[in-house]
Amino acid sequence: MPRAVYVLALGIFAMVTSEFVVAGLMPQMADGLNATIPQIGYLITAFAVAMAAGGPFLTVAVMKLPPRTALMALFAIFLAGNVLAATASGYATMMAARIVTGIASQAFFGVGISLCAQITRPEVRGRAIAVAMNGLMLGTLLGLPISTLVGEHFGWRAAFWTITLITVIAAVATLFGVPRIERAQGGATFREEVGVFRKPRLWLVLSTSTLIIGATFSAFSYFNPILTDLAGFSAGTVPVLLIAYGAATVVGNNVVGRFADKHTVPVLAVGLVLNTVFLAGFALLADLPVPAIICMMGIGLVGVTMNPAMATRVQRTGNAGPLINTVHSSFITLGIILGSSIGAVVIDVWGLRAPLWLGAIMAVAGLATVLPDLARRPAPEPAPVAPAAGAPAKQAEQV
Repeated sequence: MPRAVYVLALGIFAMVTSEFVVAGLMPQMADGLNATIPQIGYLITAFAVAMAAGGPFLTVAVMKLPPRTALMALFAIFLAGNVLAATASGYATMMAARIVTGIASQAFFGVGISLCAQITRPEVRGRAIAVAMNGLMLGTLLGLPISTLVGEHFGWRAAFWTITLITVIAAVATLFGVPRIERAQGGATFREEVGVFRKPRLWLVLSTSTLIIGATFSAFSYFNPILTDLAGFSAGTVPVLLIAYGAATVVGNNVVGRFADKHTVPVLAVGLVLNTVFLAGFALLADLPVPAIICMMGIGLVGVTMNPAMATRVQRTGNAGPLINTVHSSFITLGIILGSSIGAVVIDVWGLRAPLWLGAIMAVAGLATVLPDLARRPAPEPAPVAPAAGAPAKQAEQV
């Protein structure tokens, strides 16, 4: 596997840690910014909305740059946003900082995943995406607890400075670890990149990703109260269980990556069936500690871990360019927004089991969007991306 793929994982880790940091430091940030807890919660929403709505526009702005140059530009924007957050004197400044970092991180995902396609052979792109997306899984497993620990002991600003340091390290690693290649020869123009969205099937494929992630986050967003109020775990035990969940996502991501290239659609179908079972099982057995843990770990294994297969399917349906990968990330973010927000509504009406049932329903709907492809089962085709000008041939073969 090219070392550049591992470097991209480090960059994604920095972005995801920044995304999650507010969730772990809400009381401290509320005090420091003279804001309420709900207002701090809006910072999380703003980051997600900025990712979904703004990321594709920033991607368009850097599309004409060589990939490494584009990544460095996005690091600079993201770094500026984190420094602004660390030095924010008021709520409005912090809100602006979260919007800037949200937009930059989404564009980074799109350019980074597209670069994975350029520097690896078509038949192993799913594995390469899985390695890069380990940054996302490790952001959940390590980034959130580390930033929370730093914030609790040294103040919430120190957490943002820590993320800034990680970002600088990732940027330096990118500068020296990612090959300097030009845009793909004969690569798609902006008009061609946009034109691919005229395919009706592409929108169906994108909706699958929204439903998979929405199903998972309708549950994940409320694990804490479900585990304490229904399963009976103490508040001190929940962080340990969430770390175990994060470890399950790392394992699942790498397993899916191994099969995503040759068995893309079956992997998605099996993952959705299993996630439906685990979500429904959790809803039925949430008051029993052992079954609850088993179901939670199962969701970790087959939820967000479908990312490599999702990305491979999108690239084969459209192309492997940065714009379509960023738009795909926006649909993933839309799933997070829908799962968590609708989950909050159904809790108010039907209680804490409701978001688990919501997740199961969304997983079934996701399976319905996969069945046409499963029935057709076409031979796998590489995503249409041209070889990069000046890219070392040896680099692309190191897998």
